Amino acid sequence: MAKPRIALPVIVEGKYDKITILSYFDADVFVTGGFSIFNAKEKQALFRRIAGEKGVILLTDPDGGGKQIRSFLLGILPKEKVYCAVVPKIRGKERRKDAPSKAGLLGVEGMNGEILRETFSPFLAGESDAPISEKERKKITKVDFFEDHLTGCPSAAANRARLAKHFSMPDDMTANALLEALNLLIGYDGYRKAVDELFPLGAREDG
Repeated sequence: MAKPRIALPVIVEGKYDKITILSYFDADVFVTGGFSIFNAKEKQALFRRIAGEKGVILLTDPDGGGKQIRSFLLGILPKEKVYCAVVPKIRGKERRKDAPSKAGLLGVEGMNGEILRETFSPFLAGESDAPISEKERKKITKVDFFEDHLTGCPSAAANRARLAKHFSMPDDMTANALLEALNLLIGYDGYRKAVDELFPLGAREDG
């Protein structure tokens, strides 16, 4: 059974929040890296770009830290393109943690499917609601990354950094994060053109 599709990109605090959301939904999810977003100028620029072009859903933990991060992002992103989603305040701790957080509340990663489905219910795409460009365009895949020496070889990280800079994206993104951003903002044709220009087939480094 196909997972419901969240119509807009989602920004959350951490990778475990992302993992939880992707276990229930088909979605484009980006992480702030916690408080590091305050000084991450390139990531801020990427989030502004995503929000400006697509609109974003902002979902942070229901504690003081989450409120700080949410307030910061609301201050740098176009407010008319940001949709705040909230999860309830539930006392407890996530399974992977030895102790509860300082606030004693579950974060986004601790929410169950029922709660998250209610949280995202206003943002789910129906079959006819997804933009044609998202539904029908060819996707960049992990196989593309491997064949283009963006993963699986010693120079992969340097090649990804060069490609990210070409598109004015943070040059320290993980392979998965870069793949998601390229699919969301650039598309396959733009990716292929850039790769062929930056890394001509006969000159691609693989070691």
